[in-house]
Amino acid sequence: MAQLQDSAELLATELVTNAYRYSSGPAALRLRGVGSNRLRVSVWEANPYIPTPFDKRSGPAVGPVPAEADGGRGLFLVCHYVEAWGGYPLGDHLFGRGGKLLWYEVGVPAAHWVAA
Repeated sequence: MAQLQDSAELLATELVTNAYRYSSGPAALRLRGVGSNRLRVSVWEANPYIPTPFDKRSGPAVGPVPAEADGGRGLFLVCHYVEAWGGYPLGDHLFGRGGKLLWYEVGVPAAHWVAA
């Protein structure tokens, strides 16, 4: 999955940065292979608010952010460059604190698959 490294790292920094900026509690990053050609990146944080578009599982793409806006471009980039994304509240069962989990998946295009 070396082809996914650069984009997965760049997009993960957006979710981790948002967790740092908007949550006063702990956060965690998880990477998991999904099959041989997909990677799921998840970020858990203590803040329960789920931002748009992550509040709708793999919903419609987010539109461009107005030039005068102070923020919102990072999540636009995440949703534009991934294959699927979503978010859900966790209640009080994870680490006894609740919060939310935001995730996305990136995949290797079929043209790059290597026959085993």
